[in-house]
Amino acid sequence: MSATQKSLQGQVVLVTGAASGIGAATALELLQRGALPVLVDCDAEPLAHMAERCGPGTMHLVADVTDLAAMEQVVAQTLTRHGHIDAVFANAGVAAFGPLAHVDPQAWKRCVEVNVFGVFNTVRAALPALMRARGYVLINASVSSFAHPPVMSAYAASKSAAEAMGNSWRIELAAHGVDVGVVHAGWVRTPLVTEGALHPGFVRLRATMPGPMNSETSPEDAARAIVDGMARRKSRIFIPGWLRLLYALRALLHLPFAERELRRAAPEIEAIYIEGLQAEGALASSFGPRERERTLERARREG
Repeated sequence: MSATQKSLQGQVVLVTGAASGIGAATALELLQRGALPVLVDCDAEPLAHMAERCGPGTMHLVADVTDLAAMEQVVAQTLTRHGHIDAVFANAGVAAFGPLAHVDPQAWKRCVEVNVFGVFNTVRAALPALMRARGYVLINASVSSFAHPPVMSAYAASKSAAEAMGNSWRIELAAHGVDVGVVHAGWVRTPLVTEGALHPGFVRLRATMPGPMNSETSPEDAARAIVDGMARRKSRIFIPGWLRLLYALRALLHLPFAERELRRAAPEIEAIYIEGLQAEGALASSFGPRERERTLERARREG
């Protein structure tokens, strides 16, 4: 253990989006380091399965991060059980896919609600406990916070906002002893990415990217980098590590030469999207299967 790395033994870490992908892998890695992850997700069944994997007694709570009252209840239940919260990983996120003229407006809105308001609600609800613990906040902002692909404007906008919130809160909360970090991850083999591969337009988008930018990291490798960053209370975590160079050059990413291949591909991606729109409908074209089913379930409850 380096001099700057702190033990996570006994630390209570609230993880949103914990039923799958990066959140699930991070929860398992936290357990390996002796921490006590509290698993939060909106999908009850996969969350229960994940809690079983983590072992008897693992705290898991079903909540939608877009509901501030629900997240306040999550925090209250966590404090009743554990007495403190030492860190929060605001990881829950969804992606909406589609060109501006055709994407389902509700899908676009939902992406922003989860990825922006969900982060706010998670951190706001936990903040009093984090201040008492002089704790740590980590926000999953993605590489899309600074590299903005076409037909994914909601995702890029929401992740840019998530990074901006993290940067602002890092300065704001320093005097309270709370450190704030941001994760910039590229392609990680999560359900979000595998569901994207089901859409031909998404496949065409990825084909515009050169080899290194198209490579994938396993959730387990991503989790190790994330938990290492938590232990060091880092302000920025890059997955893979070489993305820190791309981040340093971010001002160049949307100059004409850098956008050339994407501009060439955009009309083809739009045509592919319209074909799917006509065959499957707006919701199916804009969301992957899991978020589409969540949307339909919400509509059934509200209807």
